[in-house]
Amino acid sequence: MRYGRTPMKSGRNTPEIERRRRAGVCLLLVLALGMICGCRSSHQNGGMARAYFLDPSKDLRTLGRVALVELENTTSYPQISSEITQALYLEAQKQQLFGLTVVRQDDPAWRSLQDNLDSLQAMRQLATLKDTLRSNGLLLGTITEYQPYPHMVIGLRLKLLDLTDGRILWGLEQVWDCTDKTIQKRIRRYRGRQVRAGHTSLNEELVAVSSLNFCKFVAYETAVTLQSTRK
Repeated sequence: MRYGRTPMKSGRNTPEIERRRRAGVCLLLVLALGMICGCRSSHQNGGMARAYFLDPSKDLRTLGRVALVELENTTSYPQISSEITQALYLEAQKQQLFGLTVVRQDDPAWRSLQDNLDSLQAMRQLATLKDTLRSNGLLLGTITEYQPYPHMVIGLRLKLLDLTDGRILWGLEQVWDCTDKTIQKRIRRYRGRQVRAGHTSLNEELVAVSSLNFCKFVAYETAVTLQSTRK
């Protein structure tokens, strides 16, 4: 009788053991998926997650048109303003969020914008700015650092204003140093995207030492942060 009971006991436990085994497999799958999702999240926007702010309540596509003000320059390299502004203009256009017009430094409106934007008077002039620039948004900022040698360094501080109410919709402050290991990894990813898109065959070293190519890389990383991760 004892021999006959043993298989019956084992048979009663088999479904329970199988359920536990399946539950364990499901748990491992959930953990694995969580790790994958976590990795994707940490690399969103090219590793720029902590460098910028994006208002989650505003869809930037509703702006229609934005005026990009040629960047203020606090460095000793005046020509870099035009280079970075142009690169940012091109990369922001690729996001297809809004139309862009550029306010150059030789435009009389440029100095007025730089000098008065943070004042209460400027806030009262929002409607005038909106009509004058024919834009609903204003993208402007400062080149805080630029160093072409002994290695490339670019620092930016930028913001996007809604000319309807003066609210800051997006802001960024970041320094890109080509000797930083994290930046080097991001350059490799950027180069890979460019090659796959068929745009260029430039190598990683050229991005790090060429002012023009480093500006394009910085502009690319900046522009993708304008794109909301919401579906």
